[in-house]
Amino acid sequence: MYLIIGLGNPEADYANTRHNMGFNVINKLSKKYDIEVKKDKFKALFGNGIIEGEKIILVKPQTFMNLSGEAVQEFVNFYKVPLENVLVIYDDVDVEPGKIRIRKSGSSGSHNGMKSVISCLSSEKFPRVRIGIGKPHEHMDMIAHVIGGIDEKDKEKLEKGVELATEAIVEILKNNIDSAMNKYN
Repeated sequence: MYLIIGLGNPEADYANTRHNMGFNVINKLSKKYDIEVKKDKFKALFGNGIIEGEKIILVKPQTFMNLSGEAVQEFVNFYKVPLENVLVIYDDVDVEPGKIRIRKSGSSGSHNGMKSVISCLSSEKFPRVRIGIGKPHEHMDMIAHVIGGIDEKDKEKLEKGVELATEAIVEILKNNIDSAMNKYN
């Protein structure tokens, strides 16, 4: 079994922001594989299904980004999923828009949602898919960049990143993370 966790913020105001790239991947997988993500448990919305012959649970924590680890920890503990089968998807300012980076483990960088996940799991040793959102423009602060609106020129690149991340998740489930890293990094 795999937990596929997309990080984001739950309110409609944040739906079309860079900080919700993880939620966007969960929504895309949900639609593509007809897995409803509407059940409510452990401070998250989730849905169970099968992708590429693997049992999966799609999870969207509803705690707001900075407390995402609370929901992740509850799911990991309840379903007894080994950390190598916990895939966390999130936005990353250090990756160019339209690109993704897959890693088997690593630090949180500057991402507060990942800081929460790592803290709650007491480990950095779980795979993640980082979706590039790029750095803010010269006179824009970081918060406005990640939770502000997205202009049309960036929207297409960000959607490409979501599509690549969705494909990469399927590749991980179908083959393995090394295959996905070789193909998408």
